[in-house]
Amino acid sequence: MKPRLYVETSVLSYLTARPSRDVVVAAHQQITREWWETCADRFHLVASELVTQEAGAGDEQAAGERIEILETITLVEASEDALALARQLVVSGPLPQKAAEDALHIAIAATNGVEYLVTWNCRHIANATMRGQIHAVCRSAGYEPPIICTPEELLEADEDVE
Repeated sequence: MKPRLYVETSVLSYLTARPSRDVVVAAHQQITREWWETCADRFHLVASELVTQEAGAGDEQAAGERIEILETITLVEASEDALALARQLVVSGPLPQKAAEDALHIAIAATNGVEYLVTWNCRHIANATMRGQIHAVCRSAGYEPPIICTPEELLEADEDVE
């Protein structure tokens, strides 16, 4: 059985956005497209209604492209347990109040037993300095935290490289 992977909104945004002039953003967009085309099928992709809401915002054409991709992804529930865990991640955890929705992405993945959460949000989600506290809050609430990573970290290794 394939591991489940929660696709956070930033990944959909990078996947569907027009190429950026910013070299870092452009690189992230290219990595996201490469991962989506070559590696995403190794996972059972999931998202949530929160991702759907976020993806539907902004430019109408871009939102339509993000929503079209979401139609191929299974949605998991944002339960009362997820809401409670998200509050804990903000109140006693590392995430600031302004990142409450980011906390909810983590909590939805954790409470649904999702193994991975893929994101380009390195400020509040894929942040190494916060990871230990995120894990501690999830585990103290009785949930195994997802492995939080970027698409780049999920690219398969090139077998020709030694």
